[in-house]
Amino acid sequence: MHQVNMLQAKSSLSRLVEAIELGVESEIVIARNGRPVARLVPLDAAQSNKRLGIAKGVFEVPDDIDLHNDEVARLFQGSAGS
Repeated sequence: MHQVNMLQAKSSLSRLVEAIELGVESEIVIARNGRPVARLVPLDAAQSNKRLGIAKGVFEVPDDIDLHNDEVARLFQGSAGS
C-alpha cells in the first residue's frame, strides 16, 4: 500500500493511475492532512465485492410466480378496473 497526500495525488494523478493499471501498486491511499480518506484501486478489484447469486438456496421461487404479471402491469399503468 502506497500513501500520497492530496497535493501529490492532484499533481500526479496520471502517474498514480498508470501504476495501478500496470500492477506496480495494488492500492494507493490518498490522505488529507495525514489522515487517509480515499483509496485508488484497480477497477476489477473494486467490483470483486459484488457477488452474484448470494441468495441462492435462501428462498424458493414458486412455479406460478408469473401468474399475475398481466394484472400487476395493469395496476402500474393505472387501469385497475379493466
